[in-house]
Amino acid sequence: MTDLVHRQVAVIATPASNAATIAAPIVFGVSLDPVRLGLVASLSRPGGNATGINFLGEEIVAKRLRLLHDLVPKAVRIAVLLNPANASVAELTLRDLQKATASLGLQIQVLNATTIGEINAAFATIARERPDALFIGGDGFFNGRIVQLAILAAEHRIPASFPQPDFVAVGGLMSYGTDLADSYHQVGVYTGRILKGAKPADLPVLQSTKFEFAINIQTARVLGIEVPPGILAIADEVIE
Repeated sequence: MTDLVHRQVAVIATPASNAATIAAPIVFGVSLDPVRLGLVASLSRPGGNATGINFLGEEIVAKRLRLLHDLVPKAVRIAVLLNPANASVAELTLRDLQKATASLGLQIQVLNATTIGEINAAFATIARERPDALFIGGDGFFNGRIVQLAILAAEHRIPASFPQPDFVAVGGLMSYGTDLADSYHQVGVYTGRILKGAKPADLPVLQSTKFEFAINIQTARVLGIEVPPGILAIADEVIE
């Protein structure tokens, strides 16, 4: 960041990084509340040199769990894979899941992974303790291990919910989350407006309005899951 300041760059854009935005915020894309992160004074009036878009990561956790429950209604014990190295996201995800599981009468078992080896170890625990379903927390590290996570879920025959449709495209059962392509586009639009003279303080923080729900029907069949017509009707993408 010091190097970028010395280069006198016109705009710093951080499309999907809570940590990087805290270091040098200008046009951000964050999953957490930017007011709580201290990036802006308010959503409507940022008031400083930062603005951007909030992915509403916290809000979609409960919705994704409900969709998993609707898809696998007999599942009671839910394993949750989190990355404790991404502490703020992991803690808020767990908090929101605890609220949602209480209302649905579910139980959660937290598994942690910060490395490839720890992901394998978490699935070894799943194989030993046999939870009914798996919830993968939204995390940049996990997004970089899409194939590994999808393959392990398939090998262990566990219904798994993922944060993005890329997981479903390679064999994951289902996903629900923010349409990241649209969110990144909005970061680019705001960056362009600032380059044309707009002040970040005058650009209200945007909130994601587009979300994606994807289901892999082939994976559901392999797992012996009959997808209810109501679930299929609301899916944005159905992979055969």
